[in-house]
Amino acid sequence: MFDIKWIRDNPQTFDRGLEKRGLPPLSAKLIEMDDARRAHITKLQDAQERRNAASKEIGKAKGSGDEEKAQALIDEVAKLKSFVQGGEEEERKLTAGLEEALSAIPNLPLDDVPVGPDEDANVEVRRVGDKPSFDFAPKEHFELGEGLGLMDFEAAAKMAGSRFVVMQGGLARLHRALAQFMVDLQTLEHGYTETIPPLLVRDEAVYGTAQLPKFAEDLFKTTDGRWLIPTAEVPLTNLARERIFEDAELPMRVTALTPCFRSEAGSAGRDVRGMLRQHQFDKVELVSVTRAEDSVDELERMVGCAEEVLKRLGLHYRVVTLSTGDMGFGARKTYDIEVWLPGQDMFREISSCSVCGDFQARRMNARYRPSGEKGLKFCHTLNGSGIAVGRALIAVMENYQTADGAIAVPEALKPYLGGLDTIGGPQNTGGK
Repeated sequence: MFDIKWIRDNPQTFDRGLEKRGLPPLSAKLIEMDDARRAHITKLQDAQERRNAASKEIGKAKGSGDEEKAQALIDEVAKLKSFVQGGEEEERKLTAGLEEALSAIPNLPLDDVPVGPDEDANVEVRRVGDKPSFDFAPKEHFELGEGLGLMDFEAAAKMAGSRFVVMQGGLARLHRALAQFMVDLQTLEHGYTETIPPLLVRDEAVYGTAQLPKFAEDLFKTTDGRWLIPTAEVPLTNLARERIFEDAELPMRVTALTPCFRSEAGSAGRDVRGMLRQHQFDKVELVSVTRAEDSVDELERMVGCAEEVLKRLGLHYRVVTLSTGDMGFGARKTYDIEVWLPGQDMFREISSCSVCGDFQARRMNARYRPSGEKGLKFCHTLNGSGIAVGRALIAVMENYQTADGAIAVPEALKPYLGGLDTIGGPQNTGGK
C-alpha cells in the first residue's frame, strides 16, 4: 500500500512505475481525492473550533442578560454539532475511499525489473545442472503414479471434486521425506526459524499481505468469515504486524511447512491432468523481514536458499526474473525458479521469491528503530517458496523414473526413507 504523502511528493515517479505495470497514471486522481479529504477535514476542524467558541459565548451572553444573543448562540451550536456529527461520518467515508483506491494499486517495480506485458518478457538469469537423458520415452508424473497404483485422482474426485489427489504408500512417504528434507535444510543450514502458524486467518491478516481486497476470488472462506491460507506467507509475514523491531532483531527469518488452499480461479483448462495445479498442496514457505537497505541483498540470499533444495536433489533448473506484467501484485522484484520436467519436456515453476519493499509493512504497520537514528521506519518484507512439496515430488518422479516405471530415490532423501533405493519396481514391492 502506498503513502499518499509520498505520491504527492513524487507523482511523476509514481506514474512512471504504474506505466511499467501497464497501468494508466493515477497520481492526479489520488491527489484530487486527498485534496477533497483534506478540505473537508479543514471545514470540520473550523466548525469544531467555532462550536467550542460559541459554547463559551453562551455563558457570557446569559451573564450579561442578553437572552436573545444567548439563544442565537445556542441555535448556532446545535447546527454546528449536527454538522460535525455528519462531517465526521463524511470524513470516514472520504478516508475509506482513498484507502480503498490505494489498496487496489500494485507495487511499483524496481528499476532493474524487465518491462513487458506477460511471461514472454521474463529474462533468464542462469541455468544449473544438466537435463537427464533416457533410453526410453519418459512419462509424466500422473502416468507414473497411477502405474504404481500409488496416485489416485478418481478417488479424490469422488470425495472433493477436481484438482485433488490421494497418494499412498511409497509416494506418500516420498512426499513426506521431501518436506522434512526441505525444512531441515532451511532451518539447520540457512538459519530460518521453524514455525507452525494458523491455517485460518482473519481479514486483516490477508489484507496485510495484499491478497485482499483484490484477490478474494482466489481464496477459500469459511462460514465464520475466516480464510484458509493460500500460502504460509500470510501468517508468517503477519508475525511482524503492529510490531516495532529493534535494529538488532532484524532480519527476522521464518519458515513453515503448511497445507495451502487456492481456488485456482481463472485456471480452467490449465494443468487439468495430474497434481501441478491443486486446490490443496503442501509448501515450505520462507519469509524475511529486514531493514530497508538490506532487502535487495536478502532477495538474492533467499533465492539461493531455494535453489539449494534443487541442487541437493540433483535437478536441472533455471532462474528467471519476472517482467513487470508477470510479477505478483505486492512484489517489487520476483525471481521464479523453474525445474525441468522430462515428462512435459519443459521447465515449470517450482519456486517464486519476491521482495515487496515496505508495501506489506505499511498495511501491517510493521516498523523498526534504526540504530543511531531518530524515529521509526517501515520494515521491508520478502517471501519465497523453499519449495513447493508437490511440485518437487513431480520433479523427482519424472527425473528419477526408470524404464520399468519405478522411481529411484535421490541420495539426499535416502536418510529420510531408511536407505530405500526405489519406490515401486519389481525388486521393491515395499514401495507400496
